[in-house]
Amino acid sequence: MAENKKQLVLAAMDGKDVARVPSGFWFHFLDDEVGADAFRDPSLTKHLLAGEKTYIEGFHPDFVKIMTDGFFHYRSEQVEQAREVRQLIGLKPLADDDPWFTAQLAYAKELTRSYGDDVAMFYNIFAANTTFRFMQPVWEQGEALLVSFIQEDKETVKEAFDVLSTDLARLSTRLIKEAGVTGIYFSLQNLLGDGITRAVYDEVLAPGEKKILAAANAASDYNILHICGYAGHRNDLSWYEDYDAKTINWAAVVEGIPLEEGQKRFAGRAVLGGFGNLASEVLYKGTKEAITAETHRLLAAAGRRGVILGADCTVPRDMDWKHLEWVREAART
Repeated sequence: MAENKKQLVLAAMDGKDVARVPSGFWFHFLDDEVGADAFRDPSLTKHLLAGEKTYIEGFHPDFVKIMTDGFFHYRSEQVEQAREVRQLIGLKPLADDDPWFTAQLAYAKELTRSYGDDVAMFYNIFAANTTFRFMQPVWEQGEALLVSFIQEDKETVKEAFDVLSTDLARLSTRLIKEAGVTGIYFSLQNLLGDGITRAVYDEVLAPGEKKILAAANAASDYNILHICGYAGHRNDLSWYEDYDAKTINWAAVVEGIPLEEGQKRFAGRAVLGGFGNLASEVLYKGTKEAITAETHRLLAAAGRRGVILGADCTVPRDMDWKHLEWVREAART
């Protein structure tokens, strides 16, 4: 049986018997996680670190998803200012000593140095598709802009995103090898829009995403794939069934695909999730009795091997930590 929380979670990811089913939940620490830019305002990282440490030391989670509020943007004015697809031509990779690497490595090291021996820590990495959207003045409009770029000149997008994905792969490797994180929590989602078929996605976006996962897998056996259903974004999970990750997390409530069905879709790999993440759902507003009952229902359906309880996505900032503890207590029985 596992001896500490880190061993417990890695055993669950390996599909082994565990003393109890672990769980993990996370939330943002900055008021504007998308618009915040820690490269322009380094003081934001202090706030982020303080929030992470308060949560870890106050709640003692089974594992940590290292939040990257303030680091959502790739450090490239060329990508940031692109309003026409031709502006992406000739994108160059970042230097090894660019603050985009060094600031994130320093931030991750601060956490792993204090907690990494006892708790598994997975660093949040967004796919190029999502990163590009976050860099737009109004991030909700980024998806439509990217769709228009692909419609006009998919080769230019593919070439630019290969550079961006290569840097994301380099960052993933360095976070594991240099900063000591357990693995990455790799977030991606379907691109929705006219003409964005599975074939187009496979041609333009999937190669870079698989490159990032391959780099992470070469450095660690323990990486998590998050198929993001944030704000009700719907995904076709079949697009990711051949993506190589130890554990899969998707929006079970948003997609209507429970853990036990996901276990089949993803060939018996470990699954993470089960609960909805909205303020309207049981994890946020439920009583202890309701949350205990839902925990038992999820485990009765999915079993206790290769399962980590969690949510569709990030939970509200004002989530009562007692609710998360009720899940952990219920999972022991």
